[in-house]
Amino acid sequence: PGYCAFYEECGRNPSVGETLIDPMVPLCQVATWSLLQVCPMLDRGEKNTYACCSRSQLDALEDSLTMSKAVLIRCPSCAENFAHLHCINTCSPNQSQTVRVTKTMNVTHEGKVREAVVAYQAFMSTTFADAAFQSCKNVRIPATGGFAIGTMCGRYGAKLCTPQRWYDFQGDSSNGLAPLDIDFRLIPEGVTEGLPKGVVPYNGKALKCNETTPSGGLVCSCQDCQQSCPVMPPPPLPAEPFRLMGTDGFLVISIILLCFFLFAFVLYLSVCCWMKIQEKKDEAKGKGRGKGKDQNGNNVTQQLIDPSEVTRIEKTSLAAQEFLSSLFRAWGTLIASHPFKVGSPSLNPTIGLMHIELTTDPVQLWSAPSSRARREKDFHDKYFDPFFRTNQLILTAPGRTGHTYDSLLFGQQNFSGIISKDLIIELLELQTRIQNIKFWSEDLNRNASLKDVCFAPLNPSDPSLTDCAVNSLPQYFQNSLANLNAKVNMTKLGQTKEVDWRDHFIYCVNSPLSFKDITDLGLSCMADYGAPVFPFLAVGGYDNEDYTNAEALILTFSLNNYDRRDARFKVALQWENEFLKIVQEYQRDPNTNFTFAYMAERSLEDEINRTTAEDIPIFMISYAVVFVYIAVALGEYSSWKRILVDSKFLVGLGGILVVGWSVLASMGFYAWIGIPSSLVILQVVPFLVLAVGADNIFIFVLEYQRDVRRPGEKREEQIGRVLGNVAPSMLLCSVSESVCFFLGGLSTMPAVKSFALYAALAVLMDFMLQMTAFVALLSLDARRQDNNRCELVCCVTVSSQRPNKPNEGFLLPLMRKYYAPVLLHPVSRIVMVVFIFMLCGSLFLMFHVTVGLDQELAMPQDSYMLEYFKYLYKYFEVGVPTYFVTTKGFNFTTVEGMNGVCSSVGCDQFSLTQKIQYATESYLAIPANSWVDDFIDWLNPGSKCCRLYTLGPNAGQFCPADKCEYYCAVLRYIFLTLHLNETLCVTESEPTRCLPLFPASRFMAYHTPLTNSKEFTAALQKARELAHNITIGMRKIPGTSPDFEVFPYTVTYVFYEQYLTIVPEGLFNISLCLLPTFVVCCLLLGMDVISGLLNLLTIVMIVVDTVGVMTLWGIDYNAVALINLVTAVGISVEFVSHLTRSFALSTKPTHVERAMEATANMGSAVFAGVAMTNLPGIIVLAFAKAQLIQIFFFRLNLVITLLGMAHGLIFLPVLLSYFGMCVKKRELTVSEHHHAKLNFCFQTLIYLYNERNKGG
Repeated sequence: PGYCAFYEECGRNPSVGETLIDPMVPLCQVATWSLLQVCPMLDRGEKNTYACCSRSQLDALEDSLTMSKAVLIRCPSCAENFAHLHCINTCSPNQSQTVRVTKTMNVTHEGKVREAVVAYQAFMSTTFADAAFQSCKNVRIPATGGFAIGTMCGRYGAKLCTPQRWYDFQGDSSNGLAPLDIDFRLIPEGVTEGLPKGVVPYNGKALKCNETTPSGGLVCSCQDCQQSCPVMPPPPLPAEPFRLMGTDGFLVISIILLCFFLFAFVLYLSVCCWMKIQEKKDEAKGKGRGKGKDQNGNNVTQQLIDPSEVTRIEKTSLAAQEFLSSLFRAWGTLIASHPFKVGSPSLNPTIGLMHIELTTDPVQLWSAPSSRARREKDFHDKYFDPFFRTNQLILTAPGRTGHTYDSLLFGQQNFSGIISKDLIIELLELQTRIQNIKFWSEDLNRNASLKDVCFAPLNPSDPSLTDCAVNSLPQYFQNSLANLNAKVNMTKLGQTKEVDWRDHFIYCVNSPLSFKDITDLGLSCMADYGAPVFPFLAVGGYDNEDYTNAEALILTFSLNNYDRRDARFKVALQWENEFLKIVQEYQRDPNTNFTFAYMAERSLEDEINRTTAEDIPIFMISYAVVFVYIAVALGEYSSWKRILVDSKFLVGLGGILVVGWSVLASMGFYAWIGIPSSLVILQVVPFLVLAVGADNIFIFVLEYQRDVRRPGEKREEQIGRVLGNVAPSMLLCSVSESVCFFLGGLSTMPAVKSFALYAALAVLMDFMLQMTAFVALLSLDARRQDNNRCELVCCVTVSSQRPNKPNEGFLLPLMRKYYAPVLLHPVSRIVMVVFIFMLCGSLFLMFHVTVGLDQELAMPQDSYMLEYFKYLYKYFEVGVPTYFVTTKGFNFTTVEGMNGVCSSVGCDQFSLTQKIQYATESYLAIPANSWVDDFIDWLNPGSKCCRLYTLGPNAGQFCPADKCEYYCAVLRYIFLTLHLNETLCVTESEPTRCLPLFPASRFMAYHTPLTNSKEFTAALQKARELAHNITIGMRKIPGTSPDFEVFPYTVTYVFYEQYLTIVPEGLFNISLCLLPTFVVCCLLLGMDVISGLLNLLTIVMIVVDTVGVMTLWGIDYNAVALINLVTAVGISVEFVSHLTRSFALSTKPTHVERAMEATANMGSAVFAGVAMTNLPGIIVLAFAKAQLIQIFFFRLNLVITLLGMAHGLIFLPVLLSYFGMCVKKRELTVSEHHHAKLNFCFQTLIYLYNERNKGG
């Protein structure tokens, strides 16, 4: 057996400076003392327990162990192992076998000079050391999410910590915890060589972290001990791509559809061919009816239809057509006859425009108030205030060479070029300059500064500048230049070197919670506002926690996020504006040594508004180009002399004004009833209404120009008759589009909903104004033209007379003579195959379109935010913080309630924080910190933090930690657990106000770095799945309300939630828009189902092909794209419906002839009115600065227009020529009667002429 190497305390260690615990050193004497409380592992029973330490030594040892147990007590076996070795070293009766005194000093204590031990060697086996280390290495500090051992391993941190390094730190008196130097020697088991005589390395039993302790301590929790973790099922594998026959399933389906459609088309052609052959054979046999005879016996080219053959539906159809034509004819004649009496529409836009409100808040624009993310945001902001506003710089110093520093404490360390003293000082100067921002605030009526708006977590009521949350590397030095310049000579293990800011930095990035470093500098690592600065908030661009090799410095100012109606919100905006001014001025300074990116919370909104303002001229030019085109294209030019007479400049201007007035009327009405507008509406709705309006204008004006006034017919009557011919077609399209957009207003997305409502009313108003103001304008222009007066200078007339013949222009003859015959030639009609291939290919591509909108696309190409995003994705090592928020209905005050939340020893293995810990392998980088765990640690008697006065006037009340009264007693753990509510309410003036069911609580974790919308959306989905799983588990705890819920929240969720549902939402909205195009077409064409279906099919093909091209051109599918797809339905109606109606009403004998007539007459108007109106304006948008405009307005609208033109003017005529409705019998009957009447009149004229000649 061994003997005592030292005994008792004999004063303070003179070789140690300021420490957290008085460095009392033992006396070199021998004695024994009974111990049960501090070192139970030495207890051998009554009268058999001996130790080499006194009561005062035990008290000192207990105090020292308490400091360490405060962070290790979450794992009882770890705390037991930690105390085990120090009890052996200090109190073992066989002390001489494991301890060798290496240094003593004479110390005067209580007037006596004694020999004191100030250093010794401790010998232990590697088996014991490794086991003890393994039991402690995963113990966490919930408040930081880091490992407790990281604070107990000095420079190495948790990642590089080893048993030897761990014990070296414990034996280093310079760390402020060890009272003397202990040289721990770890000896492999069985090795005796080199050991001092009589030394037997200690090889006791170290407990595993998943074992209970002899004193009754439970096994460690899973968060602190991997061996305690339950066997978790592997995470579900991502869904396999849809595959058929070993390849892409959608490709296989598309190929099958292509083959099916081609086979069906070929079969149809074969059947048609066979039927034609049979008809020719029948005609050859005399079975055919041949040409028909009218009632006068004359040959006609069509079959004669008996009135009895006309069905009721056809009669109803014709009646509807005649009713609409007669109604619009009468209306047009009335308006044309009294053009000056046509006033402004009853809906005056100025009524509502005074109240117009533009929504610029992205949250209100893209997240519905009733959406889950919005409700969760409102709940969080109600109880915890909105997420603070971030103003940030990410600074680099490319080209700067690094250096190697040989640290006394940490060995050789490589420092990157940016981790240099001069750059840190420069950063501190910039930080100080920003902190000292002052400006005059009209809202506060005084000078304002950072302290008026800053986020000050530890002093929110009356903060000073040093209370403001500013995170940066200089905060490790409390923003003090003196601390940064501090140097001191330090001796360690016989070696003396100078330590400086680098040693302090290395220590702090590995132990950010330390109030004192382990150097002789004695500096704190805490920021000047009282909180820790975690290294991932101070530096970036490092690998594997190698902070000294970081490539970037991060400077962050956090402001309170006030409600927009709060006056302080404007003050915060002003401060951010001043912040941007200083940063931009600093960036322009040629003496700046940094290359950096920056942002303010207001930057996104500012940049979007800036680029919108800068792109307004582009939109104006676009509209001007369209106006010039309309004015030129509407003119009918018969000669150079009449060019100013026949031009339609004022008519074109009037058409543009009608569009503008309809948009303003729509905006005014919705502003009046309180539905806000947005920049998207201002950009898209005029474009849409212009496409619709221009088409109607061209159809009306071109029809008027191609018409010849009948004998005895007034000009007003001619205008009315022309309007009666074309207005039903205009009504068909306008009603289809308006109903389509009104149904689109059922969308839950605010931006889509408001756009649809504004567009619906604008299209309706545009039609109404065209039927009133534009008809009146055309009547006035016709009078001017009849009087040969020049446009703009009406007092000037020309002598050349207007020719009394229809003006077909050049487009109608071109399409009638060349385009339509070529398109509808039997060979050319095979173009159907191309469109079938396009449809099937687009179906395949549609299922591979990217869903989302990366925030960079919202910025103009010259925005400083684009550079910031690059720096953010490159240098930031963690993602956004996310909170797991609990609603009311959960009782935290019961043992079951606390166990269902906490993650320390004795807690449920599937508690809230444990489940979050399990999720750190996916989209969570740092597990949640837990106030419940902190509170449990505070309550633990081992921490000696929670005490009550036992005597005096304050008996029974809380005794603060800074009070040293001997009559303060530590309460038992179980008591405070059961009375958590009373403990929390101890400082309340009215304890009854404290309720056991908290209305809300939250637990903060960090996402992994997220760089695009796909990752943000996936992170949201995974967080919700985790929260739902937690909710189900916690609802099973007794006393939990059935409506209790846990949900995840971070600032980005409200923007990315839409991508979870945008695909079904888009299908729903587009389907609703397509429905009226079919129904209205059927109704206005007299229940012509076939025409309605062909009309619908073509529009569907345009939309599908558009999405397919989006995939090829890299256009993501998102809310902006959905708005454009809804717009595509409206524009497609213009391309398709006019032509469909023209075909349906044609009385030509064959499908091909009817398709030719419709293509020539209506196709030319559609081409001139829709395609050529849109294309020039769209092409101008290619020069816009905003990427959103370039992608979603130029690219996407160009695709929509080109595909609409291709399908409307190529595919649809061919489709109608094959599958269009047969000519209606009732219309043939009317046509026959009309031709018979004309023939009778002609025969009568011939008879009268002959009789007159006879008489002559």
